[in-house]
Amino acid sequence: MNDEASAIADEQLARARSGERAALAELIRAHQRSVYSLALRMLGTRDLAEDLTQDVFMQLNGNLKSIESSKHLMFWLRKVTTYRAIDHLRRQSRLVMTPLEDEAQFLSTVDGGDPLLQRHLRSLLLGLSPSARAVVLLRYQEDLDLVDIARTLDMPIDTVKSHLKRSLETLRRNTPGAASTRCRDEST
Repeated sequence: MNDEASAIADEQLARARSGERAALAELIRAHQRSVYSLALRMLGTRDLAEDLTQDVFMQLNGNLKSIESSKHLMFWLRKVTTYRAIDHLRRQSRLVMTPLEDEAQFLSTVDGGDPLLQRHLRSLLLGLSPSARAVVLLRYQEDLDLVDIARTLDMPIDTVKSHLKRSLETLRRNTPGAASTRCRDEST
């Protein structure tokens, strides 16, 4: 940004700080593309990027008095956009869950595995509550220990143990030949 453009942007910022709504709208129009672009690259989806962009500009409206110059404004917008995106990503589950209906290879199979039994197990897993299903999948598909599952799902370890124990009992009870094929049960 050259000196003349910087002076114009600083004057526009001063008008926006004094409460002139048209100047604020001009600032938003001037920076919305760069904020949206950064949000989109951070979050990966248009809807989330649009929401975050709107939140950033709403926050800007409340913080205009603290913005010192047009260069400071650009720094502030990048910083707030990045931090808000990171916060959003941290709030998201650290585990990307694939719907069981869409995941053909969800159970590891050895050649000659029983596809009917696998389909039945997938159906049984879909019947579990979402949190119980997550516990089972994290334990046996992702091979996490109980402490890591509790941390990942932000639930008490006793709740993880309870979900695992009840889920395994349900799966065993409803799976043909389960008496001879027992899963490791660390829940006790």
